[in-house]
Amino acid sequence: MNTAIEIKDINHPDAQIFSRLTEAQLCDASQRGCGLFIAESPKVISVALDAGYEPVALLCERKHLSGDAAQIIKRMHDDVRIMTGEREVLSAITGYRLTRGVLCAMKRRTLPTVDEICGNARRIVIIDGVSDTTNIGAIFRSAAALGIDGALLTPTACDPLNRRAVRVSMGSVFLLPWTFCDDPAGESRRHGFKTVAMALRHDSVTITDECLKREPRLAIMMGTEGDGLDYDTIKRADYTVKIPMYHGVDSLNVAAASAVAFWELASH
Repeated sequence: MNTAIEIKDINHPDAQIFSRLTEAQLCDASQRGCGLFIAESPKVISVALDAGYEPVALLCERKHLSGDAAQIIKRMHDDVRIMTGEREVLSAITGYRLTRGVLCAMKRRTLPTVDEICGNARRIVIIDGVSDTTNIGAIFRSAAALGIDGALLTPTACDPLNRRAVRVSMGSVFLLPWTFCDDPAGESRRHGFKTVAMALRHDSVTITDECLKREPRLAIMMGTEGDGLDYDTIKRADYTVKIPMYHGVDSLNVAAASAVAFWELASH
């Protein structure tokens, strides 16, 4: 049975993993797919454990030891550090007030290969340069919920295991296989996917076009928050697809657009 360590000081050495390490330091920026990440809230931590991620340390408010965190702690090996303290101390350590009172540091896993992701997939998403953590989390949540089989991200896209992205996704980043790739559009075509560039252009086909649903394999490409997909990416795509807009609205946020695209184009 794990014995909780009482944390009374922001400088406590056992709490450094939560208070001192930046996202880049946690990840070990020199190598994608190694290092640590932080999962927040009992539900998200449970999803990560179910997906096979290995916990290293857990930090929670004292009241959660016998409450929300109790079942999580029972699932952890004896070498996992369990730390607790008052809400004010934990807020000072983490830099913000915990909404669910529980954080868990977990080991990253080796990312799957493009071949592993694309092998048996029918619908994947290509995330091209999307850098906002909230958008990344929302895209993953929609992708997992609406039938997308995997995700390929360009190196300039946000890390899906960023703390906020994990929280916004409600753990969906653990449910969908994903990896970084220098040329996701080219790699997807090599695996027999037709690429779909989401862009509002005069030569776009509407997202409800039946020809899209008949395609056995589609790679849906979502671009950056401000500029969207670049011209060359759109030009090389097999399809340029638009979501019709009304009332003079020029476009949807990339997270909202992805949800619409996944619902329409996933192989239900």
